[in-house]
Amino acid sequence: MHYRLKIMVVVIITISAINPATAQYTDTSGRVIPATDTIPREVNWSIPVPQRAFPLRSLIIPAAMISYGVTSLASHGLKDVNRSIKEELAIEHPHNKVSIDNYLQYAPALAVYGLNAAGIKGKHNFKDRTILYGMSMLISNSAVFSIKKFSGEKRPDGSDYYSFPSGHTANAFVAAEFMRQEYKDVSPWYGVAGYAMAATTGYLRMYNNKHWFSDVVAGAGVGIASTKLAYWLYPMLQRGLSKNKKLNTVIMPTYQDGAVGVGLVHKF
Repeated sequence: MHYRLKIMVVVIITISAINPATAQYTDTSGRVIPATDTIPREVNWSIPVPQRAFPLRSLIIPAAMISYGVTSLASHGLKDVNRSIKEELAIEHPHNKVSIDNYLQYAPALAVYGLNAAGIKGKHNFKDRTILYGMSMLISNSAVFSIKKFSGEKRPDGSDYYSFPSGHTANAFVAAEFMRQEYKDVSPWYGVAGYAMAATTGYLRMYNNKHWFSDVVAGAGVGIASTKLAYWLYPMLQRGLSKNKKLNTVIMPTYQDGAVGVGLVHKF
């Protein structure tokens, strides 16, 4: 039962979030041809491009995951699911806690930089992908800590009332979706690897008795949605900045641990 539960938790979170992509293009005859060239594209943001529609369809799954988590705060049935998983992981099978989840949450993002350094180029250059990742984390952390403050959900181990949603899991899925976005035109398996690491992070948060299952599901939804929003917003911000070369700074509001402030992303 313990082994099957591990597989169920990891597979549910991983498969529900991945949208496989295959690189391809269409020639003048209308034929669809797989793309084999992985040379990085240098984006000229000063060239006008068609307005991108809001990615509503791509946000359906993360929105459903967040909704599941929010519903669990008041649903006795979903609370029972949380308790059952806690009993399976933390009570029926006692174990020592691990700390690898503190580092694994950033692994997919670090892998993006490692792959680029190794010559496997992603979608954006160093500057643009760094700003994109920073924006994604800014959106995610602002949402996570705001919700934590107002939800007041007690952790499974009783250590505090900042359980919902899982910040570690949100960070991990920000990084996973960041990796998928950067390498989906090279191979969908990079995204699969990123999401596998993120799902493992979520599982370890429950394994360490720091989060309920619903905390992890909601955190994953926040992380995915934050990165998708960043990739939608950034081209518009860049087009605006290109009209005035002196404007190289993006300022966004933040909320963390009860403190309201502003976040700054500067393009050097």
